[in-house]
Amino acid sequence: MQRILTGIRPTGRLHVGHYFGMLQQTAELQDHFETFVMIADVQALTDNFHQPQKVRAMVLEVAYDLIASGLDPRRSTLFIQSLIPEIAELTVFYGNLVTISRLQQNPTVKSEIAQKRELFGHSVTYGFLGYPVSQAADITAFDADLVPVGDDQLPQLEQTREIVRKFNQIYGPTLKEPQARVLDTARVRGLDGDAKMGKSLGNALFLSDAPEEIARKVAGALTDPQKQRLGDPGRPEVCTVFEYHGLFHREKLGTVAAECRSGARGCVACKRELAAGANAFLEPLRARRAELEARPGEVLEILMEGTRKARAVARETLARVKERMHLDYLGGAA
Repeated sequence: MQRILTGIRPTGRLHVGHYFGMLQQTAELQDHFETFVMIADVQALTDNFHQPQKVRAMVLEVAYDLIASGLDPRRSTLFIQSLIPEIAELTVFYGNLVTISRLQQNPTVKSEIAQKRELFGHSVTYGFLGYPVSQAADITAFDADLVPVGDDQLPQLEQTREIVRKFNQIYGPTLKEPQARVLDTARVRGLDGDAKMGKSLGNALFLSDAPEEIARKVAGALTDPQKQRLGDPGRPEVCTVFEYHGLFHREKLGTVAAECRSGARGCVACKRELAAGANAFLEPLRARRAELEARPGEVLEILMEGTRKARAVARETLARVKERMHLDYLGGAA
């Protein structure tokens, strides 16, 4: 069985963008692949170094959302990144194989640095610039065959593949070159029409939002600005609410589109229907999450057990790497 690795940063509760963009598909893959799911608290600190208590508090919150979304600890290994010191050691070794200019040219990194200008000013930290090197350590530590990614993350994975090729070229065949498994769901827009739904952007429907909160947020969602009242023909292709109908009840999408274009559907009624559909969809997740929240000790033990299993794999990888690099002083020849 091939192995996949995916990760999520504990910087806030998870939202429907995470669910449709990654969680749902990962839950489907766990029956067909050996699945490792990392709560990437070290990576979260690259731009939350000034508020570590937030990252710590969100580890369990993210675990609740992961398990409630269908990631079964009996079929997937859930673990905490910072409890795998082998990842940090591999990161140091890989740092010698990547130039600063190559990291600066990574389009995903460039885009994210621009978004973090308020935090970093004009001088980004080494940790943030170099987090693709840490990602390479994450992936290779567990001998991942496949990494589920969106299109925007392909440059990150290519950086890992370059590191693997260079390591194998210098030290001999040691590391597995991972392949991308491109997720087939497009990024979910924010309720405000922004291209990205974000934990801190005020435009997200969180998996744990109460029904009344879902209704309130949907009521303020962006619709077609040209459709002002009932009877006006609408353009569903530019309407955020229409996009969300496709997520929560796709079977109604044709009817919603036709009624919108004809003017028979008003935006207020459309939003009420969407809120009802979203709440019906999310209610089982909320119920499972509530059960988990009532047993935090059990969830923490799930993470500890997953971490023990993950670390055993990472130890084997690191031992192999150090042997190739002639750093196995306790186990090999001088």
